[in-house]
Amino acid sequence: MNGFGKSILGLPPVVKNIILINAVMFLVYWVGFKFFDINLNSMLGLYFPKSENFRPYQILSHMFMHANFWHIFFNMYALFIFGIVLENVWGPKRFLIYYLVCGLGAILVHETVIGFEYRKLANMLTPEQLEKVIKEGTSILQAGNEYADETMKSLQYLLSTPTIGASGAVFGILLAFGVLFPNTQLMLLFPPIPIKAKYFVLIYGVIELVLTFYQRGSNIAHAAHLGGMLFGYLLIRYWRKTTKTLY
Repeated sequence: MNGFGKSILGLPPVVKNIILINAVMFLVYWVGFKFFDINLNSMLGLYFPKSENFRPYQILSHMFMHANFWHIFFNMYALFIFGIVLENVWGPKRFLIYYLVCGLGAILVHETVIGFEYRKLANMLTPEQLEKVIKEGTSILQAGNEYADETMKSLQYLLSTPTIGASGAVFGILLAFGVLFPNTQLMLLFPPIPIKAKYFVLIYGVIELVLTFYQRGSNIAHAAHLGGMLFGYLLIRYWRKTTKTLY
């Protein structure tokens, strides 16, 4: 716990490098999109495996891509605030493992939810319609067209929309802080009131759970946020059972 004061003056290595990589990738994305008409988010974001655009490397690369300034700002700000404390407590190796497990666990949950939606839509289509959407739906959408049939169009957008961002891993970081330091007072911006970390995490988790079921089809991957928190909690429980250290 003595490392807390040092973190104010210098970032620990994993937090520093994660922020740096995300910042560089966002800058490259912005320059490519603005000046060269190249959309790296479409290349490095993660597509559902049935999509014609899916590539295995996207499972990792999507965690370092962001849609806009505020998307990356809030993710990296949360990582900066809470990640510094956790890395100083756990050390770089354990913190990196935790971050990656949360990020990959988040996308596993998210893709599972997408899989249920895919199956529901696929069952409403004929085999010919399904094959048509899988093989050419994304290309047609990129050309500015969409299917007239509502079910085909829904599946077309599902297979053509990549998932990007570090939010799943960041929500895992938030969960870890709430578990390890439950009574730490946090100051909210809206409304500007103090709240204990354990209540803050609990409220966030409930909100994400509700939005997962009532905001399907939104641009926010709420299931991924829950997945990051779930896998983070399970990993912390595992570490507590298998190590002699407090954390």
